[in-house]
Amino acid sequence: MSRQILFLGDTSLATAASYLAGCIDHSGWSFDYLPSDQPLELDQLSDPYQLYILSDYPAAQLNDEVESQLVQHVENGSNLLMIGGWESYHGMGGDWDGTKIGQLLPVEILSNDDRQNCDSPVFLKAQAEHPITANLPWEDRSPLIGGYNKVTAKTDADVVLTAERFKSKLTGADYSLTHESSDPLLVVSETSKSRIAALMTDLAPHWVGPLVDWGDNRVAACAPGSEGVEVGNLYAQFVSQLVKWAGKF
Repeated sequence: MSRQILFLGDTSLATAASYLAGCIDHSGWSFDYLPSDQPLELDQLSDPYQLYILSDYPAAQLNDEVESQLVQHVENGSNLLMIGGWESYHGMGGDWDGTKIGQLLPVEILSNDDRQNCDSPVFLKAQAEHPITANLPWEDRSPLIGGYNKVTAKTDADVVLTAERFKSKLTGADYSLTHESSDPLLVVSETSKSRIAALMTDLAPHWVGPLVDWGDNRVAACAPGSEGVEVGNLYAQFVSQLVKWAGKF
């Protein structure tokens, strides 16, 4: 496929989309971009992309013909990645439950508000060895996020990361953590032709939380037409590995 990535959503390249766009560009891949407030048109799908990324992009921006064409591309060998947010999955205006694209995902989407806005620690825990999570310190330096979409993993899918929620308490001079719940955070599936990944947290503020600063070193990135960002080196590595696996790059 001559076209690499179509990135839809995350508001605009001047705002939230600058994080993922910067990481994509820093990794050496090319992409076309469409803001959250612009509908996807059929002529933009005349030729398939290798990877479609939907992040905070409402289902209402795709009419039935456009959605059917995108699904056909994925069934024929394109790949799909959905990233979490208020306008992803069900969210608050995402409304991907019951859609053709929603059915492709390796998760079951709730039919009501699935947003988990968290004011206590939520750690990312690796559940399986996978190229997306390889060579990252999930145990020695467990990263945290600020929120996610609550879903159920399909039985034939692989859960790669979970969101582990804790309640914190200060007693005297010491803090204690009590485990409250565990939810799928990164779920993947693969057919003979396509890869599909569902990440239930955002890669941009605010839900990305401290994850965006994961790592001791800093990575500066600026995609064409985008605001520049500075992120943690381990965050940049994780995003790069996510996109690389999902897109078969």
